[in-house]
Amino acid sequence: MNMRKTKIICTLGPAVDHAETIERLIRTGMNAARFNFSHGSHAEQLARLNMFKKVRDTLGAPVAT
Repeated sequence: MNMRKTKIICTLGPAVDHAETIERLIRTGMNAARFNFSHGSHAEQLARLNMFKKVRDTLGAPVAT
């Protein structure tokens, strides 16, 4: 069994505010998402989190938050 040990953790901020961008990150190997609260309000981060979850669930991808 070939198991990848390296994990890719992506910081989600204003640059990835589109579902297509998040989908591209997931499809290219993102294993976990983190949120940078230095940029944007809590409401913006919540919207970003909800968009991330929707894309992740649509793809059925095992990506952690």
